[in-house]
Amino acid sequence: MRQTRSKNIGIIIYILLLLTPVYWLLNMSFKTNREILGGLTFWPKNFTLDNYVVIFTDPSWYNGYLNSMAYVSINVVITLLVALPAAYAFSRYKFAGDKHLFFWLLSNRMAPPAVFLLPFFQLYSSIGLFDTYIAVALAHCLFNVPLAVWILEGFMKGVPREYDEMAYIDGYSFPKFFIKVFLPMIRSGIGVTAFFAFMFSWVELLLARTLTSVDAQPIGAIMTRTIGASGIDWGLLAAAGVLTIIPGVLVIWFVRNHVAKGFALGRV
Repeated sequence: MRQTRSKNIGIIIYILLLLTPVYWLLNMSFKTNREILGGLTFWPKNFTLDNYVVIFTDPSWYNGYLNSMAYVSINVVITLLVALPAAYAFSRYKFAGDKHLFFWLLSNRMAPPAVFLLPFFQLYSSIGLFDTYIAVALAHCLFNVPLAVWILEGFMKGVPREYDEMAYIDGYSFPKFFIKVFLPMIRSGIGVTAFFAFMFSWVELLLARTLTSVDAQPIGAIMTRTIGASGIDWGLLAAAGVLTIIPGVLVIWFVRNHVAKGFALGRV
């Protein structure tokens, strides 16, 4: 009984510590800049929504959110379209150098984004893709596709080859089998892959800021430019941070069961 009670108390303390930064960010978002800098307060003395009003009325702020959602969505779609057939090939066929190629793909994910800044910048500037959604989406694919192939390959290996053979015997073409039979069987893997692709693309700032300037600038880049003549607008920055967390929370909510299954299968 005491052991169970101590365990519950420990879990509660852990959750409270985990949520403290989130609460503090939310608390700051409803304060004025003067109150934030004036001293330590655990809740707003002068509750205000002005920080959120600025974000939803200033085009530079809400366009930043729309830009981020646009290139993140494009990146997730491209990542899945490329990774699904590639992962199927790795899981079902043996060819010369397959293990070395698989390791090389995963090693790209280990490289820091700063290594690819100059090549991407020069390439996109020369072909007219600089400051576009597709530029950032393709740049993020360099990191998301290898991870997606690795995750999906593990899920696909768990599907017996007999399903492929039975589908061919029943007269299914490969595209029909792949879309109607195979993909529903690995929907948990697709959910996990989409989650990780979304999260990387949503929080990545270095490539997104370097490859955009005005039209496709993400919210992260705009948040780094809140310094004015009076200093940093902490309340506005906190409100932007709260709104930045919401898409990630929604994605986690929708794919929570798939992510849990991915951890259970040991591939994530």
